[in-house]
Amino acid sequence: MSRIFSNGAFARVLTFAMRLWMRRCGLVVALLLLVLASTVADIAIPLVTGRLIAAVSEATSPWSAFGLLLVLGAVSIAAKILSYFAIIALTVPTMRVAEAEAFAHVQRLPADWHASAFAGSTVRQITRGTWALDDMADVLLLALLPSTLVLLGTVGTLTAFRWEVGLVAALGALVFLGLSLTLTLFWVAPAARLSNAQDSRVSGALADAITSNAVVRAHAGETREDDRLGRVLSKWEHRTRRTWRRGTWSGLAQDLSLWGLRATVLGGALLAFVRGLAGAGEIAYVVSALGMLDGYLRQIGNHVRQLQKSVNDAEELVDLMSASAERDVARLPAAALAPRAATLAFDHVDYGYAGAPSPLFNDLHVAIPAGQKVGLVGRSGSGKTTFVKLIQRIHEVTAGAITLGGVDIAQVPLVDLRRHIALVPQEPILFHRSLAENIAYARPGATLAQVREAAERAGAADFIAQLPKGYGTEVGERGVKLSGGERQRVAIARAFLSDAPVLVMDEATSSLDSEAEARVADAAERLMVGRTTLVIAHRLATVEKMDRILVFDRGRIVEDGTPSELMAREDGLYRALRQRQTLAA
Repeated sequence: MSRIFSNGAFARVLTFAMRLWMRRCGLVVALLLLVLASTVADIAIPLVTGRLIAAVSEATSPWSAFGLLLVLGAVSIAAKILSYFAIIALTVPTMRVAEAEAFAHVQRLPADWHASAFAGSTVRQITRGTWALDDMADVLLLALLPSTLVLLGTVGTLTAFRWEVGLVAALGALVFLGLSLTLTLFWVAPAARLSNAQDSRVSGALADAITSNAVVRAHAGETREDDRLGRVLSKWEHRTRRTWRRGTWSGLAQDLSLWGLRATVLGGALLAFVRGLAGAGEIAYVVSALGMLDGYLRQIGNHVRQLQKSVNDAEELVDLMSASAERDVARLPAAALAPRAATLAFDHVDYGYAGAPSPLFNDLHVAIPAGQKVGLVGRSGSGKTTFVKLIQRIHEVTAGAITLGGVDIAQVPLVDLRRHIALVPQEPILFHRSLAENIAYARPGATLAQVREAAERAGAADFIAQLPKGYGTEVGERGVKLSGGERQRVAIARAFLSDAPVLVMDEATSSLDSEAEARVADAAERLMVGRTTLVIAHRLATVEKMDRILVFDRGRIVEDGTPSELMAREDGLYRALRQRQTLAA
């Protein structure tokens, strides 16, 4: 059976859309009443047309029927126009809410999810799904619903004319609808789903190459990236062509079935006329009703195809919204941190990455007093970065507890916990916004004077003053308009402004030249004063001034002491790593 039913795509997407629509249930009810009024008027028009033709053929006054036709036409048009305004009032806010909520949800998805996702694909899924909600509202409320009502009403009136004709019309309509649904849902929809998935990959490939343009240029990789995108586009072309071709063949089959229905119903009506069982007015009614039935059935076929496309387009958005967000408070009751809580402790902590054959940390136990400067060293993959991510609750411990100021951080709301921790990463990421906005991101509502003070303390004020727009200068995507040292000083200014009692630094000077390194190191030393500081060290010379060093190896802290104590251990791992780096230098 097609995946469109096996994975409940229609049910999930329509439920998602209806939940959004019902936030404006009064508007939805008004829209349905307008659609009903327009539909009733459309159903009545063939009946009045037949009465008008009968009056003309019988030489009686046709004016009452003519006047009623005008009234029905006016009601139909007015109700349709008002329903169009109603759908605008419903759809535009719905799209805004859907996009805003999808963005908010993605912002709160776990770090592991973001590490595996393409930003370009995610953006495409959100925007395409949002516009699909617009198409879905039009199809369901303005097209498919009135078409179905007209179909039922017309078949009913044809049955009242002659039950045989009504029966043929009803059976023919059922055959047409069954054929349309079968072709659309079981043949076109699976191809459309694959086409949409490839469309998202195209967006991901584009964003991946464009955001990494500096690497592409540095390695003369333009042709390689062209070829890579070409392969992705070729697959998209194949899948999209297949989907469109299936849609075309489906439309042809529907058209043929409609002509068969038209010929059968009209032939039956003419046979009744030849036998004297129907008059000219009744034949006029049948012809008029058949034209309306034909038009609405054709529309229903198109509407089903459009609904299928809308559901496919929105499916990735709905899946995205169903992904589990980062847990805010893992255990209850929630607890509050002291304003300057800075004492850290790992109390018999276990943690392992999903899919890993064994845990990284097993019964990890360590305490860090407030205000202590601690270097975290060890080989790659030994657990240094995971150690600080557990403190930030980017990952959650699987056993044991981590406390900050004596409070289990699993009980602390994430927003409060992360405001207690300032982060200066190895490669700072800046927004494509002004320098003032980037620095103030650490403290919403900070004044320009506070931003300037933070920049002064971080040693960033001098280079900012030389920029054309000063603090109003936009830094480019991810801060590409600034040098590495300038980005680091902006990140340190951001940390100064946050004034968090706990500081995490990921070797902020490892990729800088000597002059930039000295400036950043001076700013970093000022930042560490009075804070519990964790420094992930890649170059061990940078932790010589630390109060304490924790040496990691395969998820265990194998050495713990001051720099001089660890260097005094002849067979120690820290001493071996330090000597190896010295020789390499």
